Amino acid sequence: MSSRGPQPISRNLHVVLKNHKGAVNVARYAKGSAKYILTGGQDRTVRLWNAASGAEIKTFAAHGYEVLSVTVAHDNAKFGSSGGDRSVFIWDVATGTTIRRLSGHMGKIHAVEFNEDASVIASGSYDSTVRLWDLRAQSRQAIQTLEEARDTIQTLHVGPTFVIAGSVDGHVRTYDLRKGELRSDFLGHPVTSVVPTQDATTYLVTTLDNHVRLMDMGTGKMLNDFSGHSNESYRCRACFGYGEATVLCGDEKGLIWAWDLLDAKVMPPNPPPKAHHKVVTWTEHHPIDMSEYVTASADGTVKVWKAPSTDSTE
Repeated sequence: MSSRGPQPISRNLHVVLKNHKGAVNVARYAKGSAKYILTGGQDRTVRLWNAASGAEIKTFAAHGYEVLSVTVAHDNAKFGSSGGDRSVFIWDVATGTTIRRLSGHMGKIHAVEFNEDASVIASGSYDSTVRLWDLRAQSRQAIQTLEEARDTIQTLHVGPTFVIAGSVDGHVRTYDLRKGELRSDFLGHPVTSVVPTQDATTYLVTTLDNHVRLMDMGTGKMLNDFSGHSNESYRCRACFGYGEATVLCGDEKGLIWAWDLLDAKVMPPNPPPKAHHKVVTWTEHHPIDMSEYVTASADGTVKVWKAPSTDSTE
């Protein structure tokens, strides 16, 4: 890395994943070397793709309504999904079938997230609750229900001892499950995505006022503010770029924006080129690869972006 700041993000389209019919709401990398991507969409399916070739490996069809969220277990053996069904679906990747369906929410489920070892899954719903489910227990009931939010839960993060929930009521709530404490940060606009840094000292939050903000997790103070993009109506999930040196977010015009984390300046070009025909619903950076990231869109496509390979062995 040069001292001139972070590397610009790759604008090179590597491959397009285009078998979904209708909007794609989420795209998640597999864990580990992350050679695979799981996507969920309006067509009620979850699809597994080879990120390098763009080939679809498997379709997971059991949802009766659109899929809004996907979470991948640490060992890639199973994943969770949710959406309009009001149940959390737990899938076995190898067989392509559901192992469990967890019901209890009274409305569509916008977010599901595993904990570190996939023994617990959290779900956040239109019914404004977060439910925690113990996957090792025989009981089909939630082990805990968090009811502080006053509107839809749009986003979740599950840490080792805490759960972060972002709601349309404008709050990001951090539940310390060990101490039984709750900290609430009021953003003032509907919260649609929350992504913490790896050290869990700060988090990135997107709100429906055309802003992404970096917040201090301990104090709730805003550390930085990223803007320029258009995001007032839809969940456009932001993420950190490689090494957490940049911030990436797709917007409602189909553009993918990048900012320098430290000075919050838009990384050129400003404005960025059009990447999708409709709203970019999800942006996720590859966990290891320096240049690779994936975007999902309401235009029905998922795009993998990465620097052109100079290595002939790839």
